[in-house]
Amino acid sequence: MRDAVARSRLGRVTTPDPRPADSTGVPPTAAPGASAPPPQAAGPVTPEPASPAPAPATGGRGRAIGRSLAAALLVFVTVVLVLFVVFNTQTVGISLVFGDVTAPLVLALVIAAVLGGLVVGLAAAAVRARRRSR
Repeated sequence: MRDAVARSRLGRVTTPDPRPADSTGVPPTAAPGASAPPPQAAGPVTPEPASPAPAPATGGRGRAIGRSLAAALLVFVTVVLVLFVVFNTQTVGISLVFGDVTAPLVLALVIAAVLGGLVVGLAAAAVRARRRSR
């Protein structure tokens, strides 16, 4: 049973011949005086390409699931953002290089997030441009 499983997994894989080099090449079960089998071509044996498997028929359910998942994610993010705005309404003092400003905490956090995103985007663009120039 184990050999059959190994053969089915290996397919057409060849292995080196375990017989000694001075062997005649005649299998031990062959009759005495029989000629040696014809030599095989050297090199690896390439398996025939398998035909591609047909795509599973989803019937459009994949798109519907994707849309409902996107809608649920949109609702979740919207609720989290609304809660973020509601809980961060207090006014805070922000010390800038050129002066002091008072603004709602939510505005300060959003501006900081946007500026952080711009820094990350510019860094990514610089890395991409550097890779293209090589």
